[in-house]
Amino acid sequence: MMQKAGYIQRTGCSALDCDGRMHEVIEMYILGIRYAIRLADLVRGLSGHGAIQVEAINREWNNYLGTTCGLAKVSASGKALNIGLFGAGDFTVSLATLRAVIYKKQRLAVIVMIPGQPVPQPAWRAPRTDEDQQLVSAAV
Repeated sequence: MMQKAGYIQRTGCSALDCDGRMHEVIEMYILGIRYAIRLADLVRGLSGHGAIQVEAINREWNNYLGTTCGLAKVSASGKALNIGLFGAGDFTVSLATLRAVIYKKQRLAVIVMIPGQPVPQPAWRAPRTDEDQQLVSAAV
Protein backbone atom coordinates (compact mmCIF):
# COMPACT_ATOMS: atom_id res chain seq x y z
CA MET A 1 0.00 0.00 0.00
CA MET A 2 1.27 3.45 -0.91
CA GLN A 3 1.93 5.77 2.01
CA LYS A 4 1.81 9.56 1.67
CA ALA A 5 5.25 11.06 2.26
CA GLY A 6 4.80 14.70 1.27
CA TYR A 7 3.79 17.01 -1.53
CA ILE A 8 5.16 19.06 -4.40
CA GLN A 9 3.97 22.57 -5.19
CA ARG A 10 4.71 25.50 -7.47
CA THR A 11 4.79 28.68 -5.43
CA GLY A 12 6.49 30.83 -8.04
CA CYS A 13 9.54 31.32 -5.83
CA SER A 14 13.02 31.66 -7.24
CA ALA A 15 16.33 30.55 -5.80
CA LEU A 16 19.96 31.49 -6.34
CA ASP A 17 22.46 28.83 -7.29
CA CYS A 18 26.17 28.80 -6.38
CA ASP A 19 27.00 30.97 -9.41
CA GLY A 20 24.51 33.66 -8.39
CA ARG A 21 21.99 32.87 -11.13
CA MET A 22 18.28 33.04 -10.32
CA HIS A 23 16.18 29.94 -11.14
CA GLU A 24 12.44 29.37 -10.78
CA VAL A 25 11.98 26.26 -8.65
CA ILE A 26 9.29 23.81 -7.70
CA GLU A 27 9.28 23.04 -3.98
CA MET A 28 8.98 19.55 -2.53
CA TYR A 29 8.31 18.65 1.08
CA ILE A 30 9.24 15.04 1.77
CA LEU A 31 9.20 13.68 5.33
CA GLY A 32 9.28 17.23 6.67
CA ILE A 33 12.36 18.32 4.71
CA ARG A 34 12.25 20.98 1.99
CA TYR A 35 13.79 20.25 -1.43
CA ALA A 36 13.72 22.02 -4.79
CA ILE A 37 13.80 21.12 -8.47
CA ARG A 38 14.69 23.74 -11.07
CA LEU A 39 11.65 24.25 -13.30
CA ALA A 40 13.69 24.33 -16.53
CA ASP A 41 15.39 21.03 -15.61
CA LEU A 42 12.03 19.47 -14.69
CA VAL A 43 10.45 20.39 -18.02
CA ARG A 44 13.53 19.08 -19.86
CA GLY A 45 13.48 15.85 -17.82
CA LEU A 46 9.77 15.25 -18.36
CA SER A 47 10.32 15.30 -22.10
CA GLY A 48 12.72 12.36 -21.68
CA HIS A 49 16.12 14.05 -21.59
CA GLY A 50 17.82 12.33 -18.65
CA ALA A 51 17.75 12.64 -14.90
CA ILE A 52 16.68 15.67 -12.86
CA GLN A 53 18.64 16.91 -9.85
CA VAL A 54 16.83 17.30 -6.52
CA GLU A 55 18.57 19.96 -4.46
CA ALA A 56 18.39 21.19 -0.91
CA ILE A 57 16.94 24.68 -0.54
CA ASN A 58 17.92 27.07 2.23
CA ARG A 59 16.14 30.24 3.29
CA GLU A 60 18.33 33.12 4.46
CA TRP A 61 16.89 36.45 3.28
CA ASN A 62 16.47 34.69 -0.04
CA ASN A 63 16.20 31.10 -1.27
CA TYR A 64 19.50 29.41 -2.05
CA LEU A 65 20.02 26.09 -3.80
CA GLY A 66 22.34 23.77 -1.91
CA THR A 67 23.78 20.34 -2.48
CA THR A 68 22.27 17.66 -4.68
CA CYS A 69 20.18 15.41 -2.43
CA GLY A 70 18.85 13.00 -5.03
CA LEU A 71 17.79 12.34 -8.60
CA ALA A 72 14.41 12.12 -10.30
CA LYS A 73 13.51 10.33 -13.52
CA VAL A 74 10.37 9.50 -15.48
CA SER A 75 9.27 5.90 -14.87
CA ALA A 76 9.50 3.20 -17.53
CA SER A 77 5.73 3.32 -18.07
CA GLY A 78 5.82 7.10 -18.51
CA LYS A 79 3.06 7.68 -15.96
CA ALA A 80 5.07 8.76 -12.91
CA LEU A 81 8.14 10.67 -11.79
CA ASN A 82 10.34 8.51 -9.56
CA ILE A 83 12.38 10.43 -7.00
CA GLY A 84 15.38 8.81 -5.34
CA LEU A 85 16.75 10.70 -2.35
CA PHE A 86 20.18 9.71 -1.07
CA GLY A 87 19.68 8.05 2.30
CA ALA A 88 15.96 8.83 2.53
CA GLY A 89 14.41 6.30 0.13
CA ASP A 90 12.46 6.25 -3.11
CA PHE A 91 9.28 8.20 -3.81
CA THR A 92 6.91 8.72 -6.73
CA VAL A 93 4.42 11.29 -7.98
CA SER A 94 1.89 11.00 -10.81
CA LEU A 95 2.90 12.80 -14.01
CA ALA A 96 -0.69 13.89 -14.68
CA THR A 97 -0.95 15.75 -11.38
CA LEU A 98 2.62 17.04 -11.67
CA ARG A 99 1.87 18.56 -15.07
CA ALA A 100 -1.26 20.15 -13.61
CA VAL A 101 0.91 21.74 -10.91
CA ILE A 102 3.45 22.97 -13.49
CA TYR A 103 0.70 24.60 -15.59
CA LYS A 104 -0.92 26.08 -12.44
CA LYS A 105 -4.16 24.09 -12.76
CA GLN A 106 -3.66 22.45 -9.36
CA ARG A 107 -1.99 23.77 -6.26
CA LEU A 108 -0.09 20.65 -5.19
CA ALA A 109 0.56 17.01 -6.03
CA VAL A 110 0.90 14.25 -3.46
CA ILE A 111 4.21 12.39 -3.19
CA VAL A 112 4.02 8.78 -1.99
CA MET A 113 6.69 6.40 -0.78
CA ILE A 114 7.37 3.39 -2.99
CA PRO A 115 6.38 0.30 -0.96
CA GLY A 116 8.81 -2.38 0.07
CA GLN A 117 11.34 -0.27 1.92
CA PRO A 118 11.60 0.76 5.57
CA VAL A 119 10.14 4.11 6.55
CA PRO A 120 13.01 6.44 7.50
CA GLN A 121 12.52 8.73 10.47
CA PRO A 122 12.90 12.46 9.91
CA ALA A 123 16.18 13.80 11.28
CA TRP A 124 14.46 15.92 13.90
CA ARG A 125 12.69 12.85 15.32
CA ALA A 126 15.70 10.55 15.44
CA PRO A 127 16.87 9.78 18.98
CA ARG A 128 20.20 11.23 20.00
CA THR A 129 23.02 8.97 20.98
CA ASP A 130 26.12 9.72 23.01
CA GLU A 131 28.30 9.41 19.88
CA ASP A 132 26.41 12.28 18.20
CA GLN A 133 26.95 14.65 21.10
CA GLN A 134 30.20 16.48 21.62
CA LEU A 135 31.75 17.69 24.84
CA VAL A 136 32.31 21.43 24.84
CA SER A 137 34.39 22.92 27.60
CA ALA A 138 35.91 26.33 28.16
CA ALA A 139 38.95 27.26 30.15
CA VAL A 140 38.19 30.07 32.58
